[in-house]
Amino acid sequence: MKKFFLVLAAATLSFGAAYAQDANEAPAQEAAVEQVATPEVAAVEELAGEPMHFALMKKFLEGGWEWMLPVLVCLVLGLAIAIERILYLSMAQINTKKFVAEVEKLLNEKGVEAAKEYCRNTRGPIASIYYQGLMRYDQGLEAVEKAVVSYGSVQQGHLESGLSWISLFIALSPSLGFMGTVVGMIQAFDDIQAQATISPAVVAGGIKVALLTTLMGLISAVILQVFFNYILSKIEGQVVKMEDTSISLIDMLTAYNKR
Repeated sequence: MKKFFLVLAAATLSFGAAYAQDANEAPAQEAAVEQVATPEVAAVEELAGEPMHFALMKKFLEGGWEWMLPVLVCLVLGLAIAIERILYLSMAQINTKKFVAEVEKLLNEKGVEAAKEYCRNTRGPIASIYYQGLMRYDQGLEAVEKAVVSYGSVQQGHLESGLSWISLFIALSPSLGFMGTVVGMIQAFDDIQAQATISPAVVAGGIKVALLTTLMGLISAVILQVFFNYILSKIEGQVVKMEDTSISLIDMLTAYNKR
């Protein structure tokens, strides 16, 4: 029994010593963890404290202005053309049902000249097509139909003006970004050759330029593609209205001619 208590006491003392050692090591470990995490926390706090425009400008310069600037120019020019097209298409839209009903009313009550005057004072491609058709009413319905088809194609060309430039900038933006990527990788290999060693510090600059230029090119292309598809959908809707109302004009003039 005495030996049992002696063994129990020795085990208790050993456990207490181990616990005391762990307790003494815990603050040191916590201090080490805090020391390791402090730079990361400081970096996050510094990034969170930066204004957005300052952070974007810094990334722009880090990517190399000689490659980032052409991509930015493509984005700005593409957005300018896209905004101009959106405003033009918005101004070209009218209430087609109301317009067609008013033209038919004037045609039946006051004749071709009154309907022609109303079309001339109304904005949009549909009113222009109606005006061109009514201008040739004296030449016969066949001449009216040809004028409507021909001038409809002209108006469609006006609606699609500038889209080729947007598609060009969509193609150029990622191409310029990939060109900057190739240049950045060449720079990284040149640094490796100059230093005669491969280390993250040596190749980080070139790889960073490569990634940032690629990212800028892709962002520019995505933004312009969204605007391009939106404009294209608006044009398609306007063209459908032009074709529909052109048929209504021919029917109107046919009925008026029979009278």
